[in-house]
Amino acid sequence: MSLRGARERWVRTGGIELCVAELGDVSQPTVVLVHGYPDSKEVWSQVAERLADRYGLHVVLYDVRGHGRSTAPVPLRGGFTLEKLTDDFLAVADAVSPDKPVHLVGHDWGSVQSWEFVTVKRTEGRIASFTSMSGPSLDHFGHWIKKRMSRPTPRRIGQLLGQGAKSWYVYMLHTPVVPELAWRGPLGRLWPKILQRVEKVPGGDYPTASLPQDAAHGAWLYRDNVRARLRRPRSDAYAHTPVQLITPTGDIFLSERLYDELGSWATQLTRRSLPAKHWVPRTRPDQLSAWISEFVTANEGTAGVAGVAALDTVARGPYAERFAGQLVLVTGAASGIGRATAFAFAEAGARIVAVDRDAEGAARTAEMSRLIGSPGAWGETVDVSDEQSMEKLAERVATEYGVVDVLVNNAGIGLAGSFLQTSAEDWRKVLDVNLWGVIHGCRLFGRQMAERGQGGHIVNTASAAAYLPSKALPAYSTSKAAVLMLSECLRAELAGQGIGVSAICPGIVNTNITSTARFAGVDTAEEKRRRKKSARLYGLRNYPPEKVADAILRAVVKNQAVVPVTPEARGALFISRFAPRTLRAIARLEPPL
Repeated sequence: MSLRGARERWVRTGGIELCVAELGDVSQPTVVLVHGYPDSKEVWSQVAERLADRYGLHVVLYDVRGHGRSTAPVPLRGGFTLEKLTDDFLAVADAVSPDKPVHLVGHDWGSVQSWEFVTVKRTEGRIASFTSMSGPSLDHFGHWIKKRMSRPTPRRIGQLLGQGAKSWYVYMLHTPVVPELAWRGPLGRLWPKILQRVEKVPGGDYPTASLPQDAAHGAWLYRDNVRARLRRPRSDAYAHTPVQLITPTGDIFLSERLYDELGSWATQLTRRSLPAKHWVPRTRPDQLSAWISEFVTANEGTAGVAGVAALDTVARGPYAERFAGQLVLVTGAASGIGRATAFAFAEAGARIVAVDRDAEGAARTAEMSRLIGSPGAWGETVDVSDEQSMEKLAERVATEYGVVDVLVNNAGIGLAGSFLQTSAEDWRKVLDVNLWGVIHGCRLFGRQMAERGQGGHIVNTASAAAYLPSKALPAYSTSKAAVLMLSECLRAELAGQGIGVSAICPGIVNTNITSTARFAGVDTAEEKRRRKKSARLYGLRNYPPEKVADAILRAVVKNQAVVPVTPEARGALFISRFAPRTLRAIARLEPPL
């Protein structure tokens, strides 16, 4: 597979010829991408093209010795040591950026060897920053093991056993001859299908035709380095450059616990987490390229870097490493739960699209989001019940801001009154906003997520009324029950595409929904009195929307299906499952209005 628009050159080092590809403007900051096992440089093709085309960076990729079009050492044994891999990196860096330090990015074994590059003295001054994913330092790993073996606790023993089980392939690669025979035989032929099925890597022209030979040669990466470094890890393996750690939370080969003590080895450490499996350069190129470009900018200076926003230093809180830089769209964002949710994502460093039919309120939410910590926030005026307006919104957002990573369908209206007093027009209004607004959002933005093929999450605000019947809320409860079931069905459909769906059931929350709610079958004066009484009751309950917002972020991180928020919402859900007759009896009671 060729890289679109790439310029190739050959760099000679220690009898090895390395195949190097370059994209982008050489006057811009240089990013060097190092591939892992059993890949070649083409694993980075999608990330490289985005970094060059979208962010205006000078991008360099090279085939590690013995991989792709680079030549292999003779003999293979002893030809893949970390010292020789460091020689290769320095030769490439000197060739592509002789006068300025480069920004280093590594995945899998590309990250393992890059940790060597950023911790040895001879590379000081040649590396401006390092982004690591799915590949720990062997020295740090060795100390991690020794600490748990010298001071065992049940938790540490569990961590050792867990990582030991994940590392099964390392033992296999140390066996003589067998890995080579497997890769040059059935495993080499089956590997693309395995990646598609297990890792959800899109099909096409990756991996390249050199895979069987690359994998056979690459076994020596493990044999030449792993046992020696784990037995005698360096004690001076401190990073001399800023480090960005991107951790795929679904990595089947590496435990997140491996990085628990990383802060002691890398004092300038930025952590990110990504709900994905191991091969993130192929499955999450948009998010990786955004994070890499931000980190490059933060450690290079923004002058001359096209289209890059500086790395957000305001992002904070427990969710910053998960949502920083992601695009979040919230409907009903002018007030209440919607505004609180936009603020919570903004505090975590996400970019915000605040949508509401209240133009001034949406703009204010966007403005406040930027002050709170969002690197970019925009207000959009849209009525979610209007299909054409929503279609235009989806097109505009994709064109101007990108594909949404998290969609929060929160817009809703309240309607109370008995069934016989609720008119057909009342039904249409509540279903248009509460149900069709959610359908429009899921259909339009969900399709964009699916077509991008890089996962995402949809949050639909339902209600405890979805499973708590009341003779006073037939229309409202029906609309929210439909949202709950839609969410469950959509969750099943989109699970295979890495898109999560959560239904949030808040309960009684102190928002202004009571001040705009309609009461069917009563005159204006009585409706005004009931609104005032409802607002007073909600105020006495005084459950803040900020707690619902926190539940929404937690639901996305944990990919929760149904999330009752308030105590009464949780209690009602429990009763609906185990004592439904009780709820039916409560439903007959007259509300205190």
